[in-house]
Amino acid sequence: MIGVHRRPLRFGAAVLTVGLLATGCGNNKEAISHGNVAASTTTTTISKAPDSTASQVRSRLNGLLQGNVFLTAAATGAAAGGRSDELAGAVAALGGNSGSLTDNITAIFGDETGKTFDGLWRKHVDAFVTYGQSRSPAALSDLTQFTKDFGTFINSVLPSLTADAVTGMMATQVQTLKAVVDAQAGGNWSDAYSNLRTAAAQTVPMTTALIGAIHEKKPDEIGGDPASKAADMADALTVDLRESAFLTSDAVNAIVGGRTDEFTAARAAVDNGTAALADAFAGVYGPDAGKAFAPLWSKRTGYLDDYATAVAAKQQTNADSALNSLLQFSNDFGAFVNENSPKLSAESAGALAMTHVFTIKDVIDATAAKDFTKAYANVRTAADHMSTVATTLAPLIYAQFPDKY
Repeated sequence: MIGVHRRPLRFGAAVLTVGLLATGCGNNKEAISHGNVAASTTTTTISKAPDSTASQVRSRLNGLLQGNVFLTAAATGAAAGGRSDELAGAVAALGGNSGSLTDNITAIFGDETGKTFDGLWRKHVDAFVTYGQSRSPAALSDLTQFTKDFGTFINSVLPSLTADAVTGMMATQVQTLKAVVDAQAGGNWSDAYSNLRTAAAQTVPMTTALIGAIHEKKPDEIGGDPASKAADMADALTVDLRESAFLTSDAVNAIVGGRTDEFTAARAAVDNGTAALADAFAGVYGPDAGKAFAPLWSKRTGYLDDYATAVAAKQQTNADSALNSLLQFSNDFGAFVNENSPKLSAESAGALAMTHVFTIKDVIDATAAKDFTKAYANVRTAADHMSTVATTLAPLIYAQFPDKY
């Protein structure tokens, strides 16, 4: 197995972390990995900041729902390809994602509601995996019933959201994910990844509706304005950065697995995601920043592809070269961020980038070792780290451009 030692990472004081505690259910929970409801204090002040509890909960719920989409597609793609070991690893990651969602719902609404959600949500996850394996009408029937049951459930805990509205949003996403599965089964990878990005994007209006209703019901516990411009900015950064981690993981997985057609489509999706990220940075810092970001992030993508190719071919020298290029990218990314947000040092921003590339390296290494449980756990870690990048940048951007947000 090719192995390259990590360099020690130094995180400056400006790198922020988010404390995670239970809210609204009368008991405190320890912070757990892969995302939980952010800590809150009771307050009557309506903060528009991106680090308000409402904004953080919005981004975290959105990230977990987005993760469900990408991990479901990973599982059904493995099923379509007859890769049973990989399917098992992806399903395990889906289980972890479901557990994190349940922890959040429990933290907000209490144990009984959390248990109800958990059973309902996991049943729908199982139905998608079954459809990916067999494309059976029974699994589709179960998914259709889930959309109705989910609408009824959400309406029961958030009466301001009608059951029909929630059912409609969930039904739209189920149909889009079905299109992903059908395209995977037919070997149409371009359509599969196009629909995958669409399905992931559909979590945004769903989460926006949910957090608005949650804030309305629990304004003191879920404080802040979940629909402020700053909250929109923080959520967009979270979604776009996490998408890049998921899609990059898909692309390098295809490289290691020798699936050229899938890699080509996944790489195109990564490039489209890079364009979306460039637009996001342009919207924050101006068009010059967007123009500078796109080629910088594309270099990162190419170097990760190079590393995956070298690992698959057991070429240590080429792997080392790719990692050296990724270390240089980390420095360059740190300089880019510091130039645009001077309050974050180049060293701290570079450390964030370095952690990002090493989390994707971990995905590649585990995939090459055919340890798919570890590989997909690493995918979740890589995506969660991108949430950390977003929660680091968003408050700095908010403070830097008060007139914009």
